[in-house]
Amino acid sequence: MNTDPPENAPLRKIIHIDMDAFYASVEQRDNPELRGKPVAVGGSSGRGVVAAASYEARQFGVRSAMPSVTAKRRCPDLIFVRARFDIYRAVSNQIRAIFRSYTDLVEPLSLDEAYLDVTDYRKLPTATAVAEEIRERIEEATGLTASAGVSYNKFIAKIASDQNKPNGICVVTPKQGPAFVARLPVRRFHGIGPKTAEKMKRMGIETGADLGAQSLEFLQANFGKSARYYYRAARGMDDRQVKPDRVRKSLGAERTYGQDLKTREAMVAKLADVADVVWERAQKSESFGRTVTLKLRYADFETPTRARSLPEPVASRDELLAVGTALLDTLIPDQRGVRLLGLTMSGFGVAEDADGETETAQFGLEL
Repeated sequence: MNTDPPENAPLRKIIHIDMDAFYASVEQRDNPELRGKPVAVGGSSGRGVVAAASYEARQFGVRSAMPSVTAKRRCPDLIFVRARFDIYRAVSNQIRAIFRSYTDLVEPLSLDEAYLDVTDYRKLPTATAVAEEIRERIEEATGLTASAGVSYNKFIAKIASDQNKPNGICVVTPKQGPAFVARLPVRRFHGIGPKTAEKMKRMGIETGADLGAQSLEFLQANFGKSARYYYRAARGMDDRQVKPDRVRKSLGAERTYGQDLKTREAMVAKLADVADVVWERAQKSESFGRTVTLKLRYADFETPTRARSLPEPVASRDELLAVGTALLDTLIPDQRGVRLLGLTMSGFGVAEDADGETETAQFGLEL
């Protein structure tokens, strides 16, 4: 299989903007008493989950998707704040309006991050200058900071935006791309989740350089349809387009249980596990839907479903679980017990499969 790029591959200027600790930063902005303190957005109950953590909280090892009891154990002074998704969406709309003043090629991944293709933007000389101006305008309009990755493709731009957080920028030119990727742990590759990273580690593949040393045939034998993406990503190659209109149909997971679930507590605990899987898949494929569907199978095999559509894509694992739990409550209590639970997201605005075909741009692009 030929994996070389076309000789006249178009040069692109891609920016990935990622807000810094978005939900927590909004809460600290709106409540001065929270500034400089460890803050977690989410529920503080025994079943609560951290949706977002401030940088002060992250210093104690508090992370999103962490059980609240674990977070509190790591940081006894942690302050929990209930999520206000209506406010987060309003701020996100402000930020997206700024993006669209530079290009129509804006691909939101969630409320707090997006790709922009500014290849054809001519009012500023470089993509770096565009990214800096966007960051300044975001802070002026919202009082919040953003980090940016600037590069010649989506794969590297997304990784670069995380390099100098918070409130930083990282530029990776086409000439720097292969070496930049070679130094990275494979767990930082978008599209390589924890399980795949562990599988690679067992094979002695821990860095981009290790991955790049593998043949396409070896990767195909061990990773199937994702092999081509891994092969090219390890070489800094990715020609996926910034597509604001790409629509995915659905994404979900379900689990069948050996023993019927009898209590709401048991059902919510198992539903939380399903939400973890769905959210990991959503992040891996950059697909966030507006409609959440709960599937439930009673012990007698009756299988009802319930769905709820939101005005904006699901913004976090915590929100996904909250909507799923609310749907569950419409079907229980029931004396029959539950043998299966599933969650699905649909109604996607934009998405793109991680294993899509990829190519490199030629060297020489001024970023």
